[in-house]
Amino acid sequence: MSSVYEGPVQTLIDELGRLPGVGPKSAQRIAFYLLKAAPEDANRLARAIVEAKERVSFCRKCFNIAEGELCAYCRDDRRESSQLCVVGEPGDIVAVERTHEFRGRYHVLQGAISPIEGIGPEQLRIKELLSRVADEGVTEVILATNPNIEGEATAMYLARLLKPLGLRVTRIASGLPVGGDLEYADEVTLGRALEGRREVEA
Repeated sequence: MSSVYEGPVQTLIDELGRLPGVGPKSAQRIAFYLLKAAPEDANRLARAIVEAKERVSFCRKCFNIAEGELCAYCRDDRRESSQLCVVGEPGDIVAVERTHEFRGRYHVLQGAISPIEGIGPEQLRIKELLSRVADEGVTEVILATNPNIEGEATAMYLARLLKPLGLRVTRIASGLPVGGDLEYADEVTLGRALEGRREVEA
């Protein structure tokens, strides 16, 4: 979309358009919403962005978001240090925590292997993962990367690196969503559901 608005308006549209998932039309819509908003609302958003950038960084151990050197999970001594759950992004930790099934520690790769986007293993926090496994007495690594092409490629790459270290390397099962219909499931999802089947308690 070519520059059709006056300076500051076009600059705002351009900057919003650089956000992931925001196309030119959405950027324009958000820009006009902000221009119409009460000054205090727009200023509150601007302050929240500035404050987050100033106060929030990445945990030096697991690369989750943190205020300070370590995130809340790395500071928590009650968590099991022998289990490490590897996720792609900080938001994935929130999803795992909602299950209340995992009490170990996390490692955030900050992405996934994606040759199309030019992201290789060297762009991810893999070197740091291997270092943690060696230093922290980890016995099991749970690969909880997304069940898509990039996530699968990343999980396979990590499994090849970690298996020779004598660790238990597991992958989260992925299958049918609760409330889903079998007839609409694709063969990969259904295959995973069969693969991840477990004994029925009578």
